[in-house]
Amino acid sequence: MGIAIVGLGVGEAHARAYAHAPGCRLASLYDLDRAKAEKAARSLGRPRVAASYDEILRDPQVRVVSIASYDDAHFGQAEAALKAGKHVFVEKPLCRSLAEARALLRAWELGGKSHLASNLVLRAAPLYRWLKVAVAEGLLGEVYAVDGDYLYGRLHKITDGWRLSVKDYSVMQGGGIHMVDLMMWLTGRRPISVTAAGNRIASRGTAFRYKDYAAAVFSFDDGMVGRITANFGCVHRHQHRLAVFGTKATFLYDDAGARLHTSRDPGSRVRRLEASPLPATKGDLIADFVKGILERRDPEPDLRRELDVVCACSAADEAMEEKGLRIRYP
Repeated sequence: MGIAIVGLGVGEAHARAYAHAPGCRLASLYDLDRAKAEKAARSLGRPRVAASYDEILRDPQVRVVSIASYDDAHFGQAEAALKAGKHVFVEKPLCRSLAEARALLRAWELGGKSHLASNLVLRAAPLYRWLKVAVAEGLLGEVYAVDGDYLYGRLHKITDGWRLSVKDYSVMQGGGIHMVDLMMWLTGRRPISVTAAGNRIASRGTAFRYKDYAAAVFSFDDGMVGRITANFGCVHRHQHRLAVFGTKATFLYDDAGARLHTSRDPGSRVRRLEASPLPATKGDLIADFVKGILERRDPEPDLRRELDVVCACSAADEAMEEKGLRIRYP
């Protein structure tokens, strides 16, 4: 199965993952910087370096297009690849609005309903794979709240670099989406409404024009509440925090590690969890993506899940532009 990689930053991690996936052959590389693509090709078995993205789409040997370009290019490239009948793996965000999500769904239908997945890679972390099973088996009881914080801790990456040139860059879609995805994936639920707020205090005085901090509260039809933040300007190492509150137990992951609380007794022992909260590589989801293609799994459930996550994040961005209820004081 021929693979084409688009974007040779994170795309190199994609390429190495496909190299270890059965039934895959690296066929083409493409990057806006041709020299970068040629350099990568030398270390990746010398696949062909394409002169354009269209060249990849026209190539009958390419069955999978793996997209790791800038955020604002994902939608257009994914839509074109789907229309060309290719299977598509895309860095997050898959797209950036409800309108784009609907357009991808149409392209998927027109192109023959191929496989589409986004690299929301925290799903591949051993800790969260364990937690998903624990939630499904009722270890936590009924989950009534999820709190997630994406602490980017890399202010320079939004004040200098490609994110500066992305129109309407969103920290919720560029980072917080990982926590939104965990919230939805772990619980198997999707929110029905959202309120949100944000600011650009940490990046004030720089060339970055958009919010560097965003906070969203998601409501679910069964009463569950999710609180997600994306904090790109924080003075903190790159990290994330997650809390899942159930009627029988509470899961916590933060700087102190992962723990499971199963009692309200202050003298009770806390269960420490040693599984890694991070995947081994940025390409860890690719093996399952390839397996789904080779096994001819129904691609629609994964497609719907990916689009649901994007729509939740896009709605949070829209909600940030609305005025909240003004608090009145005596």
